[in-house]
Amino acid sequence: MLGDSNVAATIAVKDLPAARKFYEDVLGLHDTVMEADYAVVYKSGDSMIQVYPSQYAGTNQATAATWEVPDIDAAVEDLKSKGVTFEHFEMPAEAGTWDGDVLTSDSEKAAWFKDPDGNTLCLHSR
Repeated sequence: MLGDSNVAATIAVKDLPAARKFYEDVLGLHDTVMEADYAVVYKSGDSMIQVYPSQYAGTNQATAATWEVPDIDAAVEDLKSKGVTFEHFEMPAEAGTWDGDVLTSDSEKAAWFKDPDGNTLCLHSR
């Protein structure tokens, strides 16, 4: 039923104007689909991401959104140049090995970072 439908990431933040600076200036999301006092929705590739204020911002302990990127090493370096710090998690050996800030396996690479509210975001490439 939902396999042919689009899906959007929805991320709770404490301060929408501050979050907008991060999502727009640091991550480069500029194509806004909707803007209101209660939320902003960005187009990102063929998908969307909604950022909205909530008292529960930053409480998700799992990855909230993942971007598929063609060159993860370049994306990591670009974000690092904008002040983003990458996370390193304890992973089972079969998940891959860390090469700097990128977890690398035989067929894919991933890197995680947090937004200003502590939401975990991910870059991924195959």
